[in-house]
Amino acid sequence: MIYLITGGERSGKSSYAQDLALKLSSNPIYVATARKWDGDFQKRIDRHQAERDERWINVENEKLLSEIDFSGKVTIVDCVTLWLTNFFVDTKNDVALSLEQAKAEFDALVQQENATVIIITNEIGMGVHAETHIGRKFTELQGWMNQYLAKNADEVVLMVSGIPVKIK
Repeated sequence: MIYLITGGERSGKSSYAQDLALKLSSNPIYVATARKWDGDFQKRIDRHQAERDERWINVENEKLLSEIDFSGKVTIVDCVTLWLTNFFVDTKNDVALSLEQAKAEFDALVQQENATVIIITNEIGMGVHAETHIGRKFTELQGWMNQYLAKNADEVVLMVSGIPVKIK
């Protein structure tokens, strides 16, 4: 079962996803895709880890999600935006290659049996228009990946001001 939780910044995506995971499992996995860019980002990661109690299994994986054993488990992947950023940076901002690599990882991940994966993503294209060419390219990448994830998800929820709206 694949759940896609999408919405704007601070819309309640993570809280909703964590509540859902704990309803489905007493020991969910939390996969953080963030790359530790600097000390401030490390503090953010530390704060997020501290928010989850002993019920959670924390895993860090910047790109290769298919290497994680999801079989028979409930897992949150947080988040697609940071995950895609890692592909985008590593491919020197090549949208097509980043999209190809991310889709391949997702396709490998969903082949695992009896896995429940809750994927958190951002609707960055609904906000302010990116000022830079690189920003606009990344927004396109994010939008195309979000479409691919939504098409392949069993359930899609849009978070609006803390309220879940079931899309699919």
